[in-house]
Amino acid sequence: MLSLCREPAAFSHFCENIRIGNIMDKILLIEDEHSMRLGLKHDLTAAGYLVVTAENGSAGIDLIEREAFDLVVTDLRLPGANGLEVLQRVKKSAPETGVIVITAFAEVKTAVEAIKEGAYDYLSKPFDPEELRIAIARFLRQRDLELENCRLKEEVRQCRVFEEIVSVSPAMEILFEKISAAARPALPVFIHGESGTGKGLVARAVHNLSPRKDKPLVMINCAAIPETLIESELFGHEKGAFTGATARRRGKFEAAHGGTIFLDEIGDMPLPLQAKLLHVVENRTCERLGGNEQVLVDARIICATAKNLEQEKEAGRFRADLYYRLNVLPVTLPPLRHRREDIPWLVRHFLENTASNTDNPVRAVSPAAMSVLMTYDYPGNVRELKHALEMAATFCKGGVIEPSDLPEAMWRKDEGQRTNAQQSLLSADNSLPLPEKVKGFEKELIARALEAMEGRKRETARLLGVSRGTLWRKLKEHDFPCADNNPEEQGASGDE
Repeated sequence: MLSLCREPAAFSHFCENIRIGNIMDKILLIEDEHSMRLGLKHDLTAAGYLVVTAENGSAGIDLIEREAFDLVVTDLRLPGANGLEVLQRVKKSAPETGVIVITAFAEVKTAVEAIKEGAYDYLSKPFDPEELRIAIARFLRQRDLELENCRLKEEVRQCRVFEEIVSVSPAMEILFEKISAAARPALPVFIHGESGTGKGLVARAVHNLSPRKDKPLVMINCAAIPETLIESELFGHEKGAFTGATARRRGKFEAAHGGTIFLDEIGDMPLPLQAKLLHVVENRTCERLGGNEQVLVDARIICATAKNLEQEKEAGRFRADLYYRLNVLPVTLPPLRHRREDIPWLVRHFLENTASNTDNPVRAVSPAAMSVLMTYDYPGNVRELKHALEMAATFCKGGVIEPSDLPEAMWRKDEGQRTNAQQSLLSADNSLPLPEKVKGFEKELIARALEAMEGRKRETARLLGVSRGTLWRKLKEHDFPCADNNPEEQGASGDE
């Protein structure tokens, strides 16, 4: 029983402050007494609800089976089917739908039974119509808050899923959407991308966003296991299957039952084993090495490779039928050189991780070193950047990473070569005074940063470690053409 906000004005204020959204809520009213049914329908319709009525329990159950309702208000004693039967049918067919039971027979035992069966509230006749409106408003408020809570939890979960995949690139934003879409069905996912682009992180994200997130994620690198052992690793073996097999052993597919198995570097899988994998994909069963029993496996397959499997297929090194079975939901990761705008963010992310994990105080990169990082092509992609920064942070002596702290391959392409900015400074006319040399170096550095950021001033300033106002003054000072053709930037005249 409820006794909140008895005054009409208080009730109106109460409802205004607890409802979320403007969608009209749909209520099913089941009441066998004609005048009561019409009166409640009129009152609830005036309160802004869409009301559908039924005069007996059987008709109400039929409506519940055919239509979706936000709430069911049902009398307890009804012809055809009673209110408890209606309640049970609602909880079976649409558990998210609320139920409020009303009756003229206010028995504690019946009320407790209704609440135990899942009723939201229980009102006894006679009751003030406003009392029913308050009960309905309270249920809808609670329902909306729960939905909002679920939505926010899902957003937080997705942020956590993607937190290791650092990016501000539009291409990666599209990729995140594809990962989220690919996560829902249980179809195979094939991740294509160069070595070091983060295929393992994407596989983990797909699993963690899928309905299988609470089940195992088993990861196996097909290139890291000797050809003689990989079949046993994947499918298991029986006792005595080979020398040293002293007991039955489950394979990775059995270990991933109900969850996900990630086959990294699947392009290195031997051809004979590809045929057995095809059998697993098609029949969802596998056979342990040395055994005859067909073991049922329910594992979603995610594959990845750095190889061009179209070429491998044409060369006969990868089965075409297996490729088509696995390449159902393809996801392609761009190399780091195609998303250079992510480099500053990745640098900050890796340095913060290095500092927190090793008590290393290095958290900054000089503009010259950042220029090197921005213009390097990264054949090893994100993994190479991560390892380069770990090395630089280890050997850095001044608290700020300089080009010389980075791997030599990054700043010296061949004997005596350094970054263009460094080379222009070192080879400048010795007759020039130091301020002129520094000015030339600064201009070269700004030009390279602008090029890397495709002319975007905000990102360029962030890359160089200066405010937009400072960058704007430097652009004018060095007579850059872009200093006069972007008037919306002129508002940033002061240091930030």
